[in-house]
Amino acid sequence: MRKAFETLAQAVAAWAGRPVAFTIALTTIVVWGVSGPLFGWSDTWQLVINTGTTIITFLMVFLIQNAQNRDASAIQAKLDELIRAVRGARDDFIGIEHMTQDELEEIRETIEAECKSAGDDDAGHAAVLIRLLGRRSG
Repeated sequence: MRKAFETLAQAVAAWAGRPVAFTIALTTIVVWGVSGPLFGWSDTWQLVINTGTTIITFLMVFLIQNAQNRDASAIQAKLDELIRAVRGARDDFIGIEHMTQDELEEIRETIEAECKSAGDDDAGHAAVLIRLLGRRSG
């Protein structure tokens, strides 16, 4: 079930981002708008488009979110592998995506301040990061 959902989500997200999907949606709205006088601008006529767009939007949120989550996880795994494989890279950055927004902001601000005062010194960056990560876990 999970694999089928992920496959469907990926396919729908890829298709929804194409010009043909936009063209179909635009054509649907134009046809609906032009048909207004034929249905006397009735409540039912309005309900059709409101219901249809609400259902499609509701379902698309879940499908696109799944595809984005998978893409983000894949990118994080690739970045972690690059950090691990590059000699001199700071391993302390691996997994920081699991920190809170406040913790990440603190690291960013501290590293930026350290860069300004240390003249972009790599050793200074590493020392700041190790202090921050140590404070967080200790």
